[in-house]
Amino acid sequence: MSSWKKTSFIILIIASSLIWYAVFRESRSGLSVSFLNVGQGDAIFIETPHGNQVLIDGGAGRRVLSELGSVMPAYDRSIDLVIATQTDLDHLGGLVEVVKNFTVGRVIENGYKANTQVFSDWGSVLAEKHVSHDAVSVGDRIQLDDGMYLDILGPFPEDFDPEPKKANEVMVVARLVYGERSFLFTGDIERADEIRLTQSGLDITSDVLKVAHHGSKYSSTNLFLEKVSPRFTVVSAGANNRYGHPHPEALDRLRALGATLFRTDENGRLLFSSDGKVLISSEGAIR
Repeated sequence: MSSWKKTSFIILIIASSLIWYAVFRESRSGLSVSFLNVGQGDAIFIETPHGNQVLIDGGAGRRVLSELGSVMPAYDRSIDLVIATQTDLDHLGGLVEVVKNFTVGRVIENGYKANTQVFSDWGSVLAEKHVSHDAVSVGDRIQLDDGMYLDILGPFPEDFDPEPKKANEVMVVARLVYGERSFLFTGDIERADEIRLTQSGLDITSDVLKVAHHGSKYSSTNLFLEKVSPRFTVVSAGANNRYGHPHPEALDRLRALGATLFRTDENGRLLFSSDGKVLISSEGAIR
């Protein structure tokens, strides 16, 4: 076979594979939530039954791009909604790279103005790409699909009076609801914000809990864990990170809860899928 015929054959095979992959993705039903393995940081990719895509945080650098390449087809270069829960590097750094490399429909953030290089880079790339962005606060609801929405549980308006000293004092906290199943994304909240949420009257019960602040010693309080009452908990942390996350005391509290515990530093990328009733993890756990 001549070289040009071989090339044409390879192109035909690739094109055919992409077409069938697209058909497969469009024909599938249900929600998928992937906790991406971006090292010491957070990144969560959500895809709805109708193909709407949401990325919550992006880790510190470009690693999120390769992780997205594992959960999105190569031809898909757009993301409908990006949520920056806060402005620290381990949440925002990778989102700068995402906006550079993808067409992003909308950005929501916490409204905190950080005096950092990564926040300056973030503002520049949003302006360059003409991406619409606005701040959210408790009480906002974002409709993602039929019967699927994100309830914003933080920050609270009073958190900005006076101006907060740290970005993680005004985290975007969100609860994803699809049918009978729910996920709680806590960012880097610590003890005080956990207590406030338990006393707020807001519904924080969830099947899957993204463990706060990478398993910090000062998060995952017993009162909060009991109130959330998750079936699964996920710690997003880097292997052998310099902070010692997840902390042994936090792990003890999580294990005592009785929920199935996953860690990106040990399990790698984690996928949950649901039809709104049954919840399945990539590790084979079904609830």
